[in-house]
Amino acid sequence: MTHRILILGGTTEARQLAGKLAARTDLAITLSLAGRTESPAAQGVPTRVGGFGGADGLAAYLRETDVGLLIDATHPYAAKISANAAEAAHGAGVPIVALRRPGWEPAECDRWTLVDGVTDALKVLGSAPRRVFLALGRQEVAAFEAAPQHHYLVRSVDPVEPRLAVPDATYLLARGPFREADERALLLQHRIDVVVSKNSGGEATYGKIAAARALAIEVVMIRRPALPDVPSAETVEALAAMVDHFLVSHFLRPAAERGV
Repeated sequence: MTHRILILGGTTEARQLAGKLAARTDLAITLSLAGRTESPAAQGVPTRVGGFGGADGLAAYLRETDVGLLIDATHPYAAKISANAAEAAHGAGVPIVALRRPGWEPAECDRWTLVDGVTDALKVLGSAPRRVFLALGRQEVAAFEAAPQHHYLVRSVDPVEPRLAVPDATYLLARGPFREADERALLLQHRIDVVVSKNSGGEATYGKIAAARALAIEVVMIRRPALPDVPSAETVEALAAMVDHFLVSHFLRPAAERGV
């Protein structure tokens, strides 16, 4: 029997997990991408791009395609998608498990200022002009138009369009991972005195945090949002080891409870 698994992805770990599970002949993997990145990295498994139409649309998709397990491997800040996933899984009677990489913890000599969102980050930057590295992704940077006195270094995978309505901004197109030595050189080259970052966790983008520590540069760190309370694992290997448990528990339930 082939079991269908839907992975909500967009992260490196989601791609790695899909590849690991695709090696099993008893599983049929589909990787779903939200479509926010114009040129996503090659995935290696069947891929679906675009939204589902909220929790109800996702629940309908789970039923129609007879998905046996939903895996939420989205970015730690994709709170709305994670909430919709949990609601849809419950409504469709499909088990759900999340892949949640641990967040970064401040180390000795880190100069972190913790904030709850972009609005608070803007307040921390203050009124005096500063040289700011926005390491947030292109969806969030528009809010910094409210503080046009700063110079901004904006790095994103895809171009920021339209560009910020500020007098002084530099744009870089790049996809991680980023090495600490390269990040240190970048911060020095652009004379950055503050980094604004999400607490994404993982090693691929930690270089800027380590570089800021080495250069005694302030980091305005946006806290992670609250996510649904669902079973989770911190690594690809740990989650892959949990798959059989959830599939067995699902298909042992009566059909009516599984939304069939």
